[in-house]
Amino acid sequence: MSFIIFGQAISTVHVLTGLVIMLAIAVIVLFVRGRAQAEDDALDTEHTMAALLRSQAEMQGRLATMAEVFGSRQAELNQAIGQRLDGMSQRVTATIGEQTRSTHENLRRLQERLAVIDAAQTNIQTLAKDVVGLQAILSNKQTRGAFGQARMETIIADGLPMGAYAFQTTLSNGSRPDCTVRMPNGSPPLVIDAKFPLEAWNAIRSAASPEHGKIAAQQFRRDLELHIRDISEKYLIPGETQDTAFLFVPSESIFAEIHENFEAIVQKAQRARIVIVSPSLLMLSIQVIQAVLKDQRMREQAHVIQSEVAHLMDDLSRLDERVRKLQGHFAMAQKDVDMIVTSADKLARRGERIEALEFEAAKEPAKARTEERPKPVDNRTSQLKLRVVDED
Repeated sequence: MSFIIFGQAISTVHVLTGLVIMLAIAVIVLFVRGRAQAEDDALDTEHTMAALLRSQAEMQGRLATMAEVFGSRQAELNQAIGQRLDGMSQRVTATIGEQTRSTHENLRRLQERLAVIDAAQTNIQTLAKDVVGLQAILSNKQTRGAFGQARMETIIADGLPMGAYAFQTTLSNGSRPDCTVRMPNGSPPLVIDAKFPLEAWNAIRSAASPEHGKIAAQQFRRDLELHIRDISEKYLIPGETQDTAFLFVPSESIFAEIHENFEAIVQKAQRARIVIVSPSLLMLSIQVIQAVLKDQRMREQAHVIQSEVAHLMDDLSRLDERVRKLQGHFAMAQKDVDMIVTSADKLARRGERIEALEFEAAKEPAKARTEERPKPVDNRTSQLKLRVVDED
């Protein structure tokens, strides 16, 4: 048993020894291979380093070339950018200048418009004050009557001459109409009343509901009928005033609405011989009256015109006589001028003849002039000729 165990142990040792030897051989093989691999790696590394150095040199050359190219391109780019910036700066400066001028012009126009707006605002404020004043006037019955009276008086005074109208005159029954207009041909004056019942009309305007509007319309109808009856009773006096009177309404819109919505009142006023007139109709009526008055004045002055025409005809006949005398004087003067011209022509012809005689004498030779002297008979003859010329 022990031998077996010892044999097994020896076999185990042999196995272990073989294993150790095998391991040693494997290590040696690995060492040899590693060394060879290291030598191969070293050679590869040297080749790689050489290749890397060559690549680095080539890269440095290329980088230098690229740097040079980039430097030139950067200089060109800087120059182009500088030119572009200069152009842009000039355009920006010009644009800013134009914008500045345009802004100044717009500001100037804005200031002018603001000045116009300020003036308009001032006018609006003044108009608002006037409207407030007019509202205050129309809110009071007495001042409202004075406003209608003033407007009517302005129309009358602008359309008729002085003396053709009168304000607040007293009639025989003690009533005082607002205006009386003198009619032509000795006819009675025309009466104009300017007191219009405006309270009920304002109530119609300010009615909050249709029922209140109807009530206000009925009140306005009653007030206007009462006023028409008062005018008919007070101002239509036979033989003293015209049989027709005017009721002045100081508003065109009120006049139009009365004729549109209160036709019964208008017809009742016409039956009572009361004519409702607006400012434009009153102005037209005044123009017609003015034309009639002018025609009457022309007829009244017809005899004066006839006498003036007679004097004019006398003056015209005297002027004709004097012109004819002046024409005779001119004819005589013309005849004298013609005779003077004839005498002047004769004198000119005689002078030409005398000049011709002197010219012929100048043609004779000097010797003949010295040898032959004029005889006394010739002298007398020449004197006789000259005397005859003077007599002619």
